[in-house]
Amino acid sequence: MRLAAWHPTTLTDFPDKVAAVLFTAGCNLRCPFCHNPELVLPARIDEAALLNGEEILIALKDREGFLDGVVITGGEPTLQPDLAEYVGRLKRVGLAVKLDTNGTRPDLVGRMIDDGLLDYVAIDAKAPPARYAELTGVDDRSADVLKTIDRLRRSTVDFEVRTTVAPGLGTSDIEAIVDWIGEVPRYVLHPFRVPIDQGKGLLDPTWADREALDPSELRVIWEGLADRFPKWSSGRGVRG
Repeated sequence: MRLAAWHPTTLTDFPDKVAAVLFTAGCNLRCPFCHNPELVLPARIDEAALLNGEEILIALKDREGFLDGVVITGGEPTLQPDLAEYVGRLKRVGLAVKLDTNGTRPDLVGRMIDDGLLDYVAIDAKAPPARYAELTGVDDRSADVLKTIDRLRRSTVDFEVRTTVAPGLGTSDIEAIVDWIGEVPRYVLHPFRVPIDQGKGLLDPTWADREALDPSELRVIWEGLADRFPKWSSGRGVRG
């Protein structure tokens, strides 16, 4: 596992669990509004500073009884060739596993579901399909994302779909995303925020100057969509 960083404790990233967060290095998308270019761009990844996965496992074992689970995020974790094996070891420690993914590798996610390796999955829906290439900086991968969602829908694994409402995405785009993803347990809108370094922390710093919908505007949009997600408590569809 190419691990770039980890946080020993989070109370917010894994629903109803005390968890650690592991950040993998590398991504197959190039979203210009990404806040983690140091985990995405090969030239920005500090290979010498990558963490030892075995040492992280030992640290997690030492926290047995305090931690409930682990969140694996990135970057894009499904690019790691030993992801399933590493997750299996986490499960044997007794930890629940949440996977954060861009959804572009449905076959791998499906195999991990079949092998009982995942307890919760968060999938990014970056844009409506017609704008996927524009918002991800690569060829359109929306069909793969929908395959991942469909695979989860057929499983017993709990999951959510989430959208960071990047500059240029409006109400009609969010409505189109909801129509596209279909019935899911939870849909979450995240407001786009400019990093404190005024955009230097973005993959494309010029996006720091673009206007995006603010949280109050997203809450209004969410209230118009809430009846599509009856199991998801009112007001919880916007985070941040």
